[in-house]
Amino acid sequence: MLDDAKILLEKDSYASDNNRAYYALEKACTALLASEKIPTKSHRGIISQFNQYFVSNNNTPFDAEDYKIVARAETIRSKSDYDDFYVANKDETKSLVSNATTLIAKVEEYLLRKK
Repeated sequence: MLDDAKILLEKDSYASDNNRAYYALEKACTALLASEKIPTKSHRGIISQFNQYFVSNNNTPFDAEDYKIVARAETIRSKSDYDDFYVANKDETKSLVSNATTLIAKVEEYLLRKK
């Protein structure tokens, strides 16, 4: 999904890009939660549980900025998908893809170390 987001960014398809970047982050957070056998049921629940179990917990490398990245991505994705008057823009989308790339790499590193 992150690779799709990068391709869509090159094609100036910002709304679709926002969707793919968010879902890449959502899957990364779901993988973290699954690694601790924490069930998830909704987008908001995934974000909330990521915050509760990985951000607020001082035993992980995740911090408040990581939570903000995921929460902001969900807001942008929701607007891109459902708000008929929302106009996705290049700068916001570039930032979203960049942040997603960084955070997903952090998740991958954490999960590999956890093994």
